[in-house]
Amino acid sequence: MNAITDIPGQGLTRKLAEQACALRLEDIPEDIRAWARQCVLDYVACTLAGAKEELTEILLAEMQEQGGKGSATIMGHGVKLPPAAAAIVNGSAAHALDYDDVNLAMPGHPTVAILPALLALAEERGATGAEVLTAFVAGYELQCRIGQVMAPGHYDVLGFHATATVGSFGSAAACAHLMGLDPEKTAIALGIAGTQAAGLKSMFGTMCKPLHAGKASYHGLMAAKLAARGFTSRADVVECAQGFAKTHSPDFNPEKALETPPQGWYIRNNLFKYHAACYMVHSSIEAARKLRDTHGLTPDRIGSIRVQLEEACDRICNIPAPKTGLEAKFSLRLATAMGLAGVDTSRLSTYSEEVAADPTLVAIRDRVELDFRTGIPNTFAEIELTLNDGSKVTARHDAGIPAADTADQGRRLEEKFASLVEPILGGNSANALIAEIGKLEAQPDVRGIMALCAG
Repeated sequence: MNAITDIPGQGLTRKLAEQACALRLEDIPEDIRAWARQCVLDYVACTLAGAKEELTEILLAEMQEQGGKGSATIMGHGVKLPPAAAAIVNGSAAHALDYDDVNLAMPGHPTVAILPALLALAEERGATGAEVLTAFVAGYELQCRIGQVMAPGHYDVLGFHATATVGSFGSAAACAHLMGLDPEKTAIALGIAGTQAAGLKSMFGTMCKPLHAGKASYHGLMAAKLAARGFTSRADVVECAQGFAKTHSPDFNPEKALETPPQGWYIRNNLFKYHAACYMVHSSIEAARKLRDTHGLTPDRIGSIRVQLEEACDRICNIPAPKTGLEAKFSLRLATAMGLAGVDTSRLSTYSEEVAADPTLVAIRDRVELDFRTGIPNTFAEIELTLNDGSKVTARHDAGIPAADTADQGRRLEEKFASLVEPILGGNSANALIAEIGKLEAQPDVRGIMALCAG
């Protein structure tokens, strides 16, 4: 037996670093570039919409007090801070409303962990749009591969927030790619990121959840910058004894990291949000809407409500009686009530103390029984209503199926972008951003896009 080569996952971190470093724009198919541009567009919308949230204001005040040479734009505020500070503030703002994209391979929010750091670094360096897009895809794919190494126990069992932990690796890989680091230094950057990675699901419903995205982005940026300066770390952080996988998950699946993902690229399985709440409540909202629309339901006709879900949802979004708008985003019962009552769950103002306390919604919410099962997707929900006349109606939905029509998805995202950004920047600036991001690869310098995001 070879004591070295028989170690499970030996050389995995280095292989992932090599893959990330090797990616070039010409390797990326046009539809993948379109997905990447859509991720950028959605990120900008979510960040601008979250820029004035209280948590963002607190972080911005702290980062401004710390000072430093400002070269990176704080979106929606018209000020510049050092790139690392910008990564924290913009990353937290992007996740403040829980309206940003999802990938179940992590599982978590892929874009908000990468783009805040990547765009801050690109702005500092004067990078081109093509360089940013390529680095983004490289980081995105790597973080999903590391997520697969740890699944399912990292998130489902131990309670780590993968956006914070796995996302740190994606940020590091993307920033290392933009800086032109070789595989050796990229593996070192992954080690630096991995030893910083942290974030707990128990913080869901508080300001710490958005902070996770900002910190993941920050960790990755600092890791790449330190590695470039010669800072040392282990180059096998994922697979080594007492490394990231062994300490952060009861599962270790190194072979999954090198498998070809569904549809060839992980980014093809990106899921965008059209409800401003935790993604695990989206299927309940959609199934409830189907029942309401199909049967013309009104609250007075509804007797009992049973929602069948995967048991992991109990640990993610089961705040039974939310009091705040932030808690409302993580309440399966309230989400179901909103869907049945026809509440517009795409509107940011829906998630407020007033709505959470609305008597009609509370009355429906308190009739919801959650039936947790094993062996079904955690993006699936089936609702059975017993009406006051004794009849039963059912509907189901799975929010985990990626869009098949990329162009139609782009149109929906532009509508979402306009609804979030026009009230902040005005219609002309919002349309200009859509146009400029739509030709990202042709941008000679992303500073133009960031200037439009300043607000």
